[in-house]
Amino acid sequence: MPSLFSEFSLKGITLKNRIAVSPMCQYSAENGVPNPWHAVHLGARAIGGAGLVIAEATAVAPEGRITPGCTGLWNDAQADAFAPIAAFVKRCQAVPGIQIGHAGRKASANLPWEGDDHMAPDDERAWQPIGPSPIAYGDNLPRVPLAMSKDDIARVRTDFVASAKRALAAGFEWLELHFAHGYLGQSFFSPIANKRTDEYGGSFENRIRFLVETLAAVREVWPERLPLTARLGVSDFHPEGQSMEESVELVRRFKRNGLDLIDVSLGFNSPDVSGVPWGPGFMVPLADRIRREAEIPTAAGWFLREPQQAQDVIANGQADLVVLARAELDDPHWPYHAAKALGVAIPHTVLPPQYAHWLQRS
Repeated sequence: MPSLFSEFSLKGITLKNRIAVSPMCQYSAENGVPNPWHAVHLGARAIGGAGLVIAEATAVAPEGRITPGCTGLWNDAQADAFAPIAAFVKRCQAVPGIQIGHAGRKASANLPWEGDDHMAPDDERAWQPIGPSPIAYGDNLPRVPLAMSKDDIARVRTDFVASAKRALAAGFEWLELHFAHGYLGQSFFSPIANKRTDEYGGSFENRIRFLVETLAAVREVWPERLPLTARLGVSDFHPEGQSMEESVELVRRFKRNGLDLIDVSLGFNSPDVSGVPWGPGFMVPLADRIRREAEIPTAAGWFLREPQQAQDVIANGQADLVVLARAELDDPHWPYHAAKALGVAIPHTVLPPQYAHWLQRS
C-alpha cells in the first residue's frame, strides 16, 4: 500500500515522497525574469522536504502573463535565470518542475494586492488580452478579449513548444501544461468561454482541439524519459460548463497523446462559483474518478492541510500525489511536520542532511 512518504516513479523520474508543491504565482518578476524572491520561495520548499517543487504559472508569450509581475519563458534570459533555481531545488533532493501556460482573456490584470482586476486599457503596463471568443470573463475582469485567428492559435501552440524547450534547457525535469482556471487552454475547452463556429469551437471534438494539438506538439520536444503532465479544470460546477464525462474523455485523449499524469483542478471559466462545494479535499473524489476511468496517475489538491488527510488520499488510491499550496505557504516545512505526525523517519524521506542530521535528534 502506498503512503504519503513512499517513493513515486513516473517515466525516468522518482520522487522521494508523494508531496508536491503547487505552482503558486508570486507576481514578483520583472519582464518575466525570476529573481532572488523566486529562488528563496522555491528553494525553501525544496529544503522543507517536498518530493516535487513546481514553479509558478510561467507565460509562454508576453501577452500570456496574468499580470506584469508574472514569470515567462519566451526568451533565453528568462530560462537562464531559472537555471540556478532548478539546480538548487534538485540539490535539495526534490524534483524541479515548472508549469507553463497562457492567461488568455484573464491576462493584463493588476497584481492581486493592487486590485486583482483588469488594468485600465490606457495603463502603460496593459496589453490586449486574447481568447477563443470575444467574451469577457466578467466581474473584476471585464475587458473583452480579441478572438484568436487560426494564425494566432498556431503561434501560441509554437510558443508552448519553444517554452518547453527552454524549460528543459533550464534543468526542469517535470513539465506541467496549464489547462485550468479559466486561462487560455481551459477557455477553449469550456462552452462558457468558447463560442467559435470553426473547427476550434462548438462540438466536444472541436473545443478540445487546441489543447490536444498543443499537448502533442510539446510531447514531440519534451523527452520521453521526463514526465509531461497537465493541470486541467475538470469541472466548473456550473450548468453551462463542460461535463465530467467530457473531462474524462479529454484526459483519455491526453493519455493517448503522451500525457503521463493529470493534476485535477477547477475550471473557473465563470465568476459564478456558487456551485463549488468548498471544503477540505473537495476535489479528491473527482481526481479519484479521473484516475479510475481514464486509467492515468493523478494529483489532487484544494484544502488538503492535515497530514492524516493527505495520507488517506494516497493510501486509499484516490490520487498518486497531493499538491499543496496554502499549506506550504503557511509552513515550508509541512512535509517534516507531517512526517513527525505520521511517525515517519526524518532522514532521506523528508529533509536534506543539513537539517535532518540535527532535527532527527530532537
